[in-house]
Amino acid sequence: MKINSFNFSRRATIAAACAASLGFVCLSAKAVEPMKKSISVSSPWEISSLDPSKAGYIFSRLEITETLVDVDLQGALIGGLASGWEVSKDQLTWRFKLRSNAKFHDGTAVTALVALKNLERAKANPGVLGNAPIKRMAAEGDVVVVELNKPFTALPAFLAHTSTQILALASFNADGSVKSIIGSGPYKISNINPPQKLEAQFFEGYGKTPAVQNISYLATSRGETRGMLAESGQADLVFTHDAAAFERLKQKPNLSFQSLPIPRTIYIKVNSGHPLLKDVNVRRALSLAIDRTGIATALLKEPKAAAAQLFPPIMAEWHVPALPALTRDLAQSRELLKTAGWLAGADGMLRKDGKPFKVALRTFADRPELPPMAAALQAQFKEVGIDLQVSIGNSSEIPSGHQDGTLELALLARNYSLVPDPMGTLLQDLGPNGGDWGAMGWTSATVRSSLDTLSQTSDTTRRSALRGALATVLQAELPMIPVAWYQHTATHSKRLGNVSIDPLERSYRISRMTLAK
Repeated sequence: MKINSFNFSRRATIAAACAASLGFVCLSAKAVEPMKKSISVSSPWEISSLDPSKAGYIFSRLEITETLVDVDLQGALIGGLASGWEVSKDQLTWRFKLRSNAKFHDGTAVTALVALKNLERAKANPGVLGNAPIKRMAAEGDVVVVELNKPFTALPAFLAHTSTQILALASFNADGSVKSIIGSGPYKISNINPPQKLEAQFFEGYGKTPAVQNISYLATSRGETRGMLAESGQADLVFTHDAAAFERLKQKPNLSFQSLPIPRTIYIKVNSGHPLLKDVNVRRALSLAIDRTGIATALLKEPKAAAAQLFPPIMAEWHVPALPALTRDLAQSRELLKTAGWLAGADGMLRKDGKPFKVALRTFADRPELPPMAAALQAQFKEVGIDLQVSIGNSSEIPSGHQDGTLELALLARNYSLVPDPMGTLLQDLGPNGGDWGAMGWTSATVRSSLDTLSQTSDTTRRSALRGALATVLQAELPMIPVAWYQHTATHSKRLGNVSIDPLERSYRISRMTLAK
């Protein structure tokens, strides 16, 4: 079915003249009859691909797809498509028993064999499963068996990652590429028009009928546009607001505003192999030039969001209160740069061997706080004589720059709970070759050893010591320079009830919501 226009469920009040400036097709100013049992959702995130390894989070957040393992409202691992699991005494064989009578949206059964084919594909493609020490996988009746080369306690958490979601076989072309999303969740896709639009409806084969039976999703990259959609009532549920609009949105009588800290950190990804950045003292100087409290207060409207270390306090097991905090000290920053051979000219800008200290920083506007934060960093680095060139493009330019080696610096926000165990993200970011969103041109034997041991032991005392050792190295060598801890924001129409924001960003929890009559 073809999508001709996006069907908002509330009245349209934005003038048609906004179309050109805001980059989307505005609706008529005439009132639009609300569709019963329907809601509209907007976020910054485009449907960039149908492949779970690239954009699977879109489909899991809208509860279209499922994984073998899920997470409850308290963040604990629970059964998803698997009703439960068990592990052998030697910790090398895991058995995941499938939920009985689960069906895909095309009516076919969710079987262990279908799940196996999806997991084999996920392991071969980019994603977390390739970092697990998997020896072989098999289907035995209604059980998926995973055999490991060595113990790996985080395996169930890895099988909750969106790149491991299970699709019906009809979702794939003969060459293994994804042609459609046929999941098993409470909602099934009725229309999709990448990269912006998707419509879904309740899948009657799932179980109990939810209050919300129809979903319209619109990816809207500009923060001011999302704010207008929320204010006008054109979108019922809107995620990731521009901090500049917080106070205005909080005053709107038709809206409820939510903000909460989540396990996400905004940091500067550093190419530590770059000639200007390979000296650890230079990276420390960059860190000392940053006014984190000023950025958190002015741009995030939350002074407590200033990142004193990489892992935020909400990550209680990984946050190390005793770690010396990252602070601003311009005098020390200048001294470290001078020690590294950088001398200030008459204009105050640094030079070494006649060449200026000029570096490029890439960022993107999908997260509205990043561009103004980049501008603040540009001004703060200039105070110590560093010429920071800011480029605002697509988020894809960061991993591509990592891969081709052209990236120098990047400002991004990294979520450490997309795999419910942070190990999933850290193994991607801190491997021998770094990671697209993590370290670049830097590796540490201590970090690698800590991660390897953490993945194999369940001893709480030892795990705490290893996490502390890892955090200490990252704080000292700064392959990623923390700037702020993330505050997740959302607004929702007051016609919606039982709305809760998932701090792990796995699900919008739409099937749990109620609708005012």
